[in-house]
Amino acid sequence: MAHYLRVGSVPPKRHTQHRQPDGGLYYEELMGEEGFSSDSSLLYHRHIPSAIVDARPWQLPDQTLCPNTPLLPRHLRLHALFPDESWRGCDVVNGRRLLLGNGDVRISYVVAGTPSPLYRNAVGDECVFVESGRATVETQFGPLEVGADDYVVLPRATTHRWIPTGDEPLRCYTIEAGSHIAPPRRYLSKFGQFLEHAPYCERDLRTPEEPAAVDGEDVEVLVKHRTGSGLAGTMYTYPHHPFDVVGWDGCLYPYVFAIGDFEPVTGRVHQPPTQQQVFEGTGFVICNFVPRKVDYHPLSVPVPYYHSNVDSDEVIFYVAGNYEARKGSGIGPGSVSLHPGGHAHGPQPGAVEASLGVEFFDELAVMVDTFRPLDLGEGAAAAEDPGYAWSWSGRGPTG
Repeated sequence: MAHYLRVGSVPPKRHTQHRQPDGGLYYEELMGEEGFSSDSSLLYHRHIPSAIVDARPWQLPDQTLCPNTPLLPRHLRLHALFPDESWRGCDVVNGRRLLLGNGDVRISYVVAGTPSPLYRNAVGDECVFVESGRATVETQFGPLEVGADDYVVLPRATTHRWIPTGDEPLRCYTIEAGSHIAPPRRYLSKFGQFLEHAPYCERDLRTPEEPAAVDGEDVEVLVKHRTGSGLAGTMYTYPHHPFDVVGWDGCLYPYVFAIGDFEPVTGRVHQPPTQQQVFEGTGFVICNFVPRKVDYHPLSVPVPYYHSNVDSDEVIFYVAGNYEARKGSGIGPGSVSLHPGGHAHGPQPGAVEASLGVEFFDELAVMVDTFRPLDLGEGAAAAEDPGYAWSWSGRGPTG
């Protein structure tokens, strides 16, 4: 994020002495993007933040990907991935099941009922959409309270853990970047302030209010990181708790944005999904569709026209509501659709005619468009609806 925050105890001038009550120094840590050339924050620790006493391999959840061949549109039923009460033993980090991915982004789904270990993604930023449930997300910047329909944006290398609260399962749709995730540039001034045409602004963001300043010894932290040939995991043991921060300031920190605070752009005729964009990363964008008034030209066709995304793959996670364009396809809440570049797609048969005269769409969905092809993870294979590709024609491959 670009707007400056100051939380807890920090000295009047950066890179100067900041003393603890016993006269010893707090340890200043610069957490910054793009070397020393972009957004950063300064955190003040009670103990040396780089001190570790052990390191050993951590086995990541299955990261295997296979090509989408033959090239097909696909429908994934995510709620089938965690049947019965199996979610009670899962946590948000180790329980993730990989759906789709490429070199720029990986999309996973998890249903969790237990606290996660402390975790840090050193590959890229994470944007986690909470489908249902509630949790406290503890970070070295301070805790965040999150619930259904919240986006949680966690900058790369933010140490954190997820603690479900309440009896309802915590369902999380996780978008892991190989880069940073930020509001679209066109929404921001050259200095980073949200402009007047932006569909949300600084007032809509929830940020940490107080650092945790936690004590503890021999604390384990899971780290996801790159190797020369792919991804790997390492478990560090720190002599002191990494949440020993007493204060921080800067423009880089985790935050929460509720999808209900997104103000949709509408028009007389159908607006393209770019009008619904909420975040962007390198090689992909994130859009959302919220309940909204639809097209008001007297001859408008409210559902999307058929389209070929020749430069991108389109992934939509259907969260709630009624999907006017998808009726008859089997898609509903908890579904993910993948429409790959090179395949024309659009409304199901009869949806165009049924939408004429409709003035309001009650739908909630999160869309990721990627600019490189997506491969399929083990979660996609486990959740796939095998008949979806033929739903426009009504005939299977032997029909």
